[in-house]
Amino acid sequence: MMLEVQGSGRVQLTDGTVIRLLYADQNGQPYHSIGRYLVTIGALTVSEATIPGIRAWLAAHPERLQEVLDANPSVVFFTEAPLGDPNLGPKGAAGVALTAGRSIAVDPAHIPLGTPVFLATTLPDSGAPLQKLVIAQDTGGAISGAPRADYFCGSSPQAEALAGKMRQQGSLWMLWPRNVPLPASTPAPSTP
Repeated sequence: MMLEVQGSGRVQLTDGTVIRLLYADQNGQPYHSIGRYLVTIGALTVSEATIPGIRAWLAAHPERLQEVLDANPSVVFFTEAPLGDPNLGPKGAAGVALTAGRSIAVDPAHIPLGTPVFLATTLPDSGAPLQKLVIAQDTGGAISGAPRADYFCGSSPQAEALAGKMRQQGSLWMLWPRNVPLPASTPAPSTP
């Protein structure tokens, strides 16, 4: 389930081998956040509906796992890819490896892939400013409509902890040449 939310990731098999799984396709059903579902049924508060909070709730209520999974009809399919350099992130929809702290996923109908974007937000918990130049290099099933972004934190346990709490409000500024029209809205390219 967490791999579906992230869209790609590394998986350690029972023999210790680590493989990389990349987004391949989706079943066409709408995405429904299981965090939102847990809030709606009163199992978690909005502030508790983070990846660590969801994991803790599911660990405490394993008999309700299927119910929670069934709340999201969207299913993501993956393809195995060579792990390659473990320091590099997975390939995003733009076809290049994502860079921790510098890549974002966007809705390409609003922000074209490859666009430099200035991000101004805060870090969860501390409220410390997070202001930096990032590049729109990926897309995501839950990223649609009004401009929003999913910040790629990386692949370490620390990155996972940060990503699991990240749902900050902020601002995005596309850096685009003056007098150059934006390209027509196009759907995201499919990942091979």
